[in-house]
Amino acid sequence: MQPSAAKSSFSPHGGGIRGADVSRRSSLFEGRFGRMFRELAPAVHSQSALLALGDAMTADPEKTGDGRPMAAAETDKHIQDDEENTGIAAGYTYLGQFIDHDITFDPSSLLMQMNDPDSLVDFRTPRLDLDSVYGRGPADQPYLYIDGKFRLGKQLFELNKPSPSRDLPRYRDPENPGSAARALIGDKRNDENVIVSQLHGIFMRLHNRLMDEPKLKGATFDEVQRMVRWHYQYVVLNDFLPRICGAGLIDEILPHRRSVASAAEKKPKLQFFHWRNMPYMPLEFSVAGYRFGHSMVRPIYRLNTELNGGDDPLSATPDEKARGLAGRFFIFAGVASRGLNGFNEFPTQWAIDWSLFFDIDGSGKKGGKHRAQPAYKIDTSLVNPLGFLPEFSKTVPASPPLTLAQLQAQPIDPKNDPANLASRNLLRGLALRMPSGQSVARAMGVPVIPDADLKIGKAVLDDMKTAKSVVDIDGEFADNAPLWYYVLAEAQHDWFKRASKKGSKGDEEPAHLGPVGGRIVAETLVGLAYGDGHSYLIQDPNWEPPIGGRSLTMGHLIKYALGG
Repeated sequence: MQPSAAKSSFSPHGGGIRGADVSRRSSLFEGRFGRMFRELAPAVHSQSALLALGDAMTADPEKTGDGRPMAAAETDKHIQDDEENTGIAAGYTYLGQFIDHDITFDPSSLLMQMNDPDSLVDFRTPRLDLDSVYGRGPADQPYLYIDGKFRLGKQLFELNKPSPSRDLPRYRDPENPGSAARALIGDKRNDENVIVSQLHGIFMRLHNRLMDEPKLKGATFDEVQRMVRWHYQYVVLNDFLPRICGAGLIDEILPHRRSVASAAEKKPKLQFFHWRNMPYMPLEFSVAGYRFGHSMVRPIYRLNTELNGGDDPLSATPDEKARGLAGRFFIFAGVASRGLNGFNEFPTQWAIDWSLFFDIDGSGKKGGKHRAQPAYKIDTSLVNPLGFLPEFSKTVPASPPLTLAQLQAQPIDPKNDPANLASRNLLRGLALRMPSGQSVARAMGVPVIPDADLKIGKAVLDDMKTAKSVVDIDGEFADNAPLWYYVLAEAQHDWFKRASKKGSKGDEEPAHLGPVGGRIVAETLVGLAYGDGHSYLIQDPNWEPPIGGRSLTMGHLIKYALGG
């Protein structure tokens, strides 16, 4: 007998779940790291080789003939940049960052220190439970809430047009007026840049709107929190993962994921992620596989269509530059008004129009300024601004006209604490004794990619034909590629095989993770949800989201949260 479909309604009990009236809170505020492939030997590399690889993976800034940075103009064409990924909108880059902050936090480990993973503590619950948003709840952190709803910051605008968006609540030391206005949120990392900051605010707004939902009148804080968490889990498993890992792999791991079936039929098919009592955080995921998103970052973003200072972040008028009102912005820059650097308040005119980051009401098919900006392809090239992370860099004084030196902040301690993100990832893998990508592929029974086909650079057909291989950087990478690099190179290699068959349209072929990277990422996130007794996969595997139904996407969730 087939089970009946769960009700798609705003019932606080989600269609009558037994025990839903019981207050359920996690008894744990931390978890453990572990290894998915414990038997594999660590890959050994010299620091100099890893730094050379990190430098090679960091793209040069695009420049005009006079040496100034250049930003490609947006036209009415749907795709105007061969580096863009037609299958993934730019917002999923930062949804991925948000998910990472929800499930992992290791403040104690040192980058250059060899670490024993068995001694590492994950100061996040390894669950998709939004503890990065809810913190420890209103009883323990009352300053985050007002009457069961999140405290919000000041209203934001799209230039002069009022926006439904609000900034995060912030606090500035009254005895130090020049200090940064820090966000009062459950995880400070969600204020790292303007985009993830406003995305954090979306989940706060989602909770607040559900608290005001007439159909949920009388619902408790815990019931609304569960509703928010389940919608979030559904988006991660059925919207985010299929785009990142390929729908075919997710259908294999999560059978009948969008249909009604018995719990036994819907049980996830996990080949490599197993645990005894409760899920741990696999280092192959947190240190390597899940860092794929760094290659998806665009160098420049449009926040909304009202900001009209021009497509080039350097072409605005002096007054617009001073007030940060250019049409597009670098993700990071040594000059604050030119980049979306975080950990401080930003101009109120910087409200994000989320239809430029996710497909909302068909924006994924639009062109020009109103299109949903695509992410960059998953490949072995990181955009130039990721070569000088703000947290590990110092800015330089700005004097017009702006130069490359001013835009590229200088590392504070390049030898012991590099500001280059690719280098940091590679050194982190060494410190935590990650196995090579080739050894993980063999353990999975997946064909190993030949060294000559492990390329460095952009997933662009013309570039790939002349790109260097990893062994061209250093011979010690022969059959011994760092796992994080291998995950990116695998996605690029598989994309190249598909794109090469498409002729002149090849660069428009969507890119997603390959079999090694995709399985590490998918099995971990599915496993964390399935190992959580409070998730919808366990409590009601046939649950249908009231917002968006079984076709729920992040775009649907944002539109509802902001009153649409």
